[in-house]
Amino acid sequence: MPIIIRLDRVLADRKMQLTELADKVGISVVNLSNLKTSKVKAIRFSTLESICEALNCQPGDILEYTSEEW
Repeated sequence: MPIIIRLDRVLADRKMQLTELADKVGISVVNLSNLKTSKVKAIRFSTLESICEALNCQPGDILEYTSEEW
């Protein structure tokens, strides 16, 4: 998959647990965990906005594009 989710890295940089982020964003830990492990196919802009607001980051800090060609 050419889009890599870097949520775990941003959480570690902020010294925040997934449960704390789930409380701040208002979505379940399971959904955030699925996002963190790239088990989702899509994310709503409103969810991405809430995550970025809670983590004080930009979408590009969480999402990274990589070419599948190496």
